[in-house]
Amino acid sequence: MLSSSERPQMVSPVSKDATEDLQGATNPSKAPALVEQHLLPADQAHVRNQMAKYQVPQRSGDIVMIQSEHTGAIDVLSADLESADLLGDHRKVSPPLMAPPCIWTFAKVKEFKSKLGKEKNSRLVVKRGEVVTIRVPTHPEGKRVCWEFATDDYDIGFGVYFDWTPVTSTDITVQVSDSSEEEDEEEEEEEEIEEPVPVGDVERGSRSSLRGRYGEVMPVYRRDSHRDVQAGSHDYPGEGIYLLKFDNSYSLLRNKTLYFHIYYTS
Repeated sequence: MLSSSERPQMVSPVSKDATEDLQGATNPSKAPALVEQHLLPADQAHVRNQMAKYQVPQRSGDIVMIQSEHTGAIDVLSADLESADLLGDHRKVSPPLMAPPCIWTFAKVKEFKSKLGKEKNSRLVVKRGEVVTIRVPTHPEGKRVCWEFATDDYDIGFGVYFDWTPVTSTDITVQVSDSSEEEDEEEEEEEEIEEPVPVGDVERGSRSSLRGRYGEVMPVYRRDSHRDVQAGSHDYPGEGIYLLKFDNSYSLLRNKTLYFHIYYTS
């Protein structure tokens, strides 16, 4: 009978990497060096430089894994980390999402136009190829903006946006531009954009591009305002200026007579 010291031992094969790891663990002089490799300032700077080559995670849970060329260490960057520190100020903060408006129509077009036709500053002509923007600041005594409008004979594009800017006056103003593209160029003078934004189609949705501080309440679509009065309201999301856009840029021949009533409620 063999003693316990003489019995053959079953030994599983050990890889070279595992052997080196065991040696490193038993050698006190080498173990700290392995830890310190992950903390080298030069390596951290290298990881930051590598980040510029990759797209930063956009959604929570998305990750990017980067392996160091010097140590082989792998860094995991997630959307929950402050990746903005790695990118500096290159990425702008998007405006908050807007709550949807309440919209409806009513059929008394003749009575509506007859009433507003007698009032001052409630009727204007949107010429062919033009976009008219009515700027409506939030009112300190109001909580909601409301609008009603109709046109003679033909439809018109309509959409609502919100400018997150401090209000210095409660006066309602009207801005006219030859097209939505020209209007966008005027907005570009106020703030720098990082890349071109494609222009859409009034038939498919918003023509006006949203940039920087602008939020979309409802996109520009062609509305049958010659058949029914178009009406709607939107609760104030905060302080700022509503941009009510009447878009006739798609029309090459016809001017549109617009009747409108814009007010606030508390």
